[in-house]
Amino acid sequence: MKSKILSIVLCFSLSLLLPSCKRKKLTEVVEVPLPSAEEKITIGQPDDVTANDGEFSLVKLPYEYNALSPSIDILTMEMHYSKHYLTYTNNLNKLVAEDPTLIDLPIEDILKKCDGSNIDLKNNAGGYYNHGFFWEGMAPKSGGQPKDTLATLITRDFGSFELFKTEFSGAADKQFGSGWVWLVVDKTGKLQVTSTSNQDNPLMPKQTISGIPLLNLDVWEHAYYLDYQYKRKRYIENFFKIINWKKVSGRYEEAVAKE
Repeated sequence: MKSKILSIVLCFSLSLLLPSCKRKKLTEVVEVPLPSAEEKITIGQPDDVTANDGEFSLVKLPYEYNALSPSIDILTMEMHYSKHYLTYTNNLNKLVAEDPTLIDLPIEDILKKCDGSNIDLKNNAGGYYNHGFFWEGMAPKSGGQPKDTLATLITRDFGSFELFKTEFSGAADKQFGSGWVWLVVDKTGKLQVTSTSNQDNPLMPKQTISGIPLLNLDVWEHAYYLDYQYKRKRYIENFFKIINWKKVSGRYEEAVAKE
C-alpha cells in the first residue's frame, strides 16, 4: 500500500470578504502520509534473559510475564524485568569486577557497605537486590492475608491487618518521587513499615528505619506507569491481590533463625 495516498486540497475563497477587484485564491496542498502498520510487540520469556558474566545472576522470575495480570500487566513486567532489572545487574557485576574487596561477598554484605561514598555501587547494588526481592514477594493466585505467626505479629504491632494495610499503602502513596516501601523486622523483633528513596533499602547504613526486609513494593514510575499512569493508589491497592504471603512468612522465619 502506498505510504502517501491522500492529497488534501484546501481552497479558501475570499470573495465573500473582499471586493471583486481584490479577489484572491489561497490554495494549499498537504500530503498526509498513511500511518504505517502498527508495530507488533514481541514479548519474550523470562528464561531468555541472562546477565553478563559476573558475580551475580538474575533472580529467576518464578512466573510468566502475564501471570500477575491484571494487577501488573504483561508489558510492564517484561520491560521491568528484562530491561531495568537486567541493567542494574550488569552494572553491579561491572562494579564488583573493578573492586577486589567486593568479590565473593553476598549481596547483603555489599549493601551494608553502601554508605553513600560510592553512589554507583549504592544505586546498582540496591537496584539488583530490591528488584529480586520484589519479584519473589509476588505470586499469581495469591493475596489475601497472612496466616500463623506472621498474622499474629501484624496484629500485635499494627493493631490489625487492615491497619497494617492502611499504613503500608499510605507510605507507598506518600513516597515522593522514586523509591520503595518496606515491611521489615527490626533488631528488637518488631515489625515496622518504612520507605526508602531511589534504590536505597533498610539493609544500608544511615536509613530512617533499619531492619531485615520481609516485603517491598516498587513505586518507581516504570513499575506501574504503562498500565496505571498517574493512578498510583490503584497500583498499590492491586498489589495486595498478588502478595505472596507464604514467601513473606518464610522470610520472617529465616530472619528469626539468624538471630
